[in-house]
Amino acid sequence: MNTILGAGGAIGIELAKVLKSYTNDIRLVARNPKKVNDTDTLFAADLTVREQVFGAIKGSEVVYLVVGFQYKISVWREQWPKLMTNVIDACIENNSKLVFFDNIYMIGGDNVKHITEESPFSPVSKKGDVRAKLDNMILEKIMGLMELTIVC
Repeated sequence: MNTILGAGGAIGIELAKVLKSYTNDIRLVARNPKKVNDTDTLFAADLTVREQVFGAIKGSEVVYLVVGFQYKISVWREQWPKLMTNVIDACIENNSKLVFFDNIYMIGGDNVKHITEESPFSPVSKKGDVRAKLDNMILEKIMGLMELTIVC
């Protein structure tokens, strides 16, 4: 199952169209999901609720996180870290791959002139601070899992 969290937005809709070329096993998750392809499975969820995030991700091979919260810093500070924690935890529980549709807000200043995988996080805005926190959450969890694997 390929699951799109935030399937009702412009990115989620276009992603569903493209994924159809690769699979018929697509779950669209949104508050009020609507089919994009005739074979889509719909899953209504409030992604600010942990249990609903886990329900939406259950059984997923790949999870695409393309949610677009209201473009307001107070919403971003409150909702993004909670959602990311829940998505990471649910992906780990289900052994799902996570694809996060990110942006470059966490990279600022002169570092924007030439962005590579090694570019340091250097946010120059409040929203950039939030995005850097989200990316660090993912990276820290990955490193923790790698260390766990090495220890075992």
